Amino acid sequence: MINLAQRDVVHTFGKFIVTAMGVGMLLGIVLIMIGVYRGMIVDAEVLLDDLAVDVWIVQENTLGPFAEASRVHEDLKNSIRVIDGVDKTAALTFQNIQLPQGDKPVRVVAVGYDPYGEIEAINPKRLIEGRKIRRSHYEIVVSKEIGFKLHDSIKLGRNSYKVVGLTKGTVSSGGDPLVYITLKDAQELQFLYSNSRIRSDRARGIQTTNATMVNTIVATLKDGYSVDSVAQNIKRYKHNSVYTKDEQRDILTKNLIERASKQIGLFTGILVLVSTIIIALIIYTMTLEKMKEISIMKLIGIPNSVITKMIVQETLLLGFLAFIFGNVFSHLIYSKFPKRVVLEISDAWMLFLVVIIASIISSFVGVKKVISADPAAAIGG
Repeated sequence: MINLAQRDVVHTFGKFIVTAMGVGMLLGIVLIMIGVYRGMIVDAEVLLDDLAVDVWIVQENTLGPFAEASRVHEDLKNSIRVIDGVDKTAALTFQNIQLPQGDKPVRVVAVGYDPYGEIEAINPKRLIEGRKIRRSHYEIVVSKEIGFKLHDSIKLGRNSYKVVGLTKGTVSSGGDPLVYITLKDAQELQFLYSNSRIRSDRARGIQTTNATMVNTIVATLKDGYSVDSVAQNIKRYKHNSVYTKDEQRDILTKNLIERASKQIGLFTGILVLVSTIIIALIIYTMTLEKMKEISIMKLIGIPNSVITKMIVQETLLLGFLAFIFGNVFSHLIYSKFPKRVVLEISDAWMLFLVVIIASIISSFVGVKKVISADPAAAIGG
């Protein structure tokens, strides 16, 4: 038997392909939106994986240092260090700063750490050029994506910093590039005021800001010790909030990304709905264009089931081609986005299933028109 769907598609091949490409671009944006969400999760875990610590000690009754502001004393790391089960400790600061880059400053997150300490903040696998920080002051390691080169000078606050290393793929939980400076420099940037502000505060009777504060103390544990047990001991005796690595991961991936994930999910759902409506309208229009032919087929005795099969096959083929074009489109443009986009095969297969279901639902519009077609219309011309 002649494949009616194939003959009809060949007859309007150009329009059919262009239509599939248009719907495919919408589906490509759906894949990009899912990839943006995946990228947000990956970005949120970059710093956690690079540090590879077991517990995070922050200001009491806060979710710091990423979800809330947190300030603790730097010397807390020494008293944490002697707690049973603790192996290494380090004090860290995190702050948003603007790096001067051409006419437009670049927003980054500066990580302050002790380059001579027990825990190295820079993952050696991400260091692609230069070296780590070796001096106590005025050296900086930046992400390659920012655009700086080795030996460039960067003005921060009242001092200039020399770029000694470049990293790749180092981003904060919000997707901003990371830069690394020494803890002393970071404390000066974050906690010390300008000279005029200090003089003004002293005239008001306000004590000078304590520059020995940090945002968090991190620690690794010795083998054989329970992370939860050590965390509870630190919390009980030091009166600070303590989070394990898994709890900190939950804070980053749930508390900080939850609202964004809902927004992306809603936007993705709307795009899928729009794609379904477009496919339904296209199939309905294609069915209207051949109503006379359909009436003739019904007049000569071709059953509705055969004609219905043609409509469903056309709709599924349109959805399949749109899915293919959508995948090609998303892989061509995802690298152009300013933040990380992660395209996974599982998401593509999930979208394929959604497209097939949407195509079947869309075909009902054309099928209903076919069933209601009057064979007598073929005679009336």
